[in-house]
Amino acid sequence: MSEKGPDPDVTAVAEELLEEFTRHHEAEPIDVPGGAKGLLYRLRIGIEAVTSATGRVSLILVWVVFLLGLFNVVTRYIARFIQRDIIVGEVFDLQWMLFGALFLLGLNYGVREGVNPRIDFWWAAFSNKRKAVIDLVIHVFLFLPFLVMAIRILWSYSLSGMGRSFDGSWSTWKVWEIWEQSTDAGGLPRGPIKLLMLIGFILMAAQVVAEIIKQILVLMDREDLAGVAVYEAPLRVE
Repeated sequence: MSEKGPDPDVTAVAEELLEEFTRHHEAEPIDVPGGAKGLLYRLRIGIEAVTSATGRVSLILVWVVFLLGLFNVVTRYIARFIQRDIIVGEVFDLQWMLFGALFLLGLNYGVREGVNPRIDFWWAAFSNKRKAVIDLVIHVFLFLPFLVMAIRILWSYSLSGMGRSFDGSWSTWKVWEIWEQSTDAGGLPRGPIKLLMLIGFILMAAQVVAEIIKQILVLMDREDLAGVAVYEAPLRVE
């Protein structure tokens, strides 16, 4: 019977795997040119820095909404048990407002990460330039005009919720004294969440502009500046 060989050093194996992973996944430095290409690249990076920040805020809001929902559920069942009303209206209202804020602040992040549905078994077979042409047409002629129209509609709606008069004037700069209040007992003011609707669509439109910049850079043969991600073609189920 042959002797069993020595067990491999787990630490050494882990270090080798980490070194290999770092070697293959380390980002190569990008040669940022001057002129129009460099300007487009810097504009894209600036917009996506804001997108990353709002994405992190949305991640935090997920946990806040979960904890508020858990609190509301617990107090509801405790109230049934002790036969007393202990539901806090402010907390219930805050949960739904933060739930809306979660999506409004995550719209631009969803656009950047490409969570919108696609016909993947066709899309994955296209070249990056063909994808860029299709996305460029859709973003410029469909997506961006819709967002501009939505922002125009939400502009008056959101600012009136913050207390602006119909003639466009403000009675005071202390908007927290004049913004729209909730009609529910113990409800929170509605002005801030209405303003956040406008901000969310503005952020989404900014990210769409960043996507258009990416597509233009791809068509200019600078996929490195566009940050194009490589995805494997999904398996087809016949």
